Amino acid sequence: MSTENEKVQLNVRIHKETAQLLDEVVEYYQENTKYGKVYKGEVLTDIIEKSHKIMEKQKLMTRRNY
Repeated sequence: MSTENEKVQLNVRIHKETAQLLDEVVEYYQENTKYGKVYKGEVLTDIIEKSHKIMEKQKLMTRRNY
């Protein structure tokens, strides 16, 4: 059984201003992608995956400097 498409629901509380920023980011994604309707979950997934890649690169660079 593949867990790649398995989803979990996150219930989180964020500041109203942060939610407004997310709406702006979703709107930006909507205007700059050619895949049709963009959902908040997809945008958050993309942001988290990209942030994770950056974090892993930084961890590698930190290890190399020692």
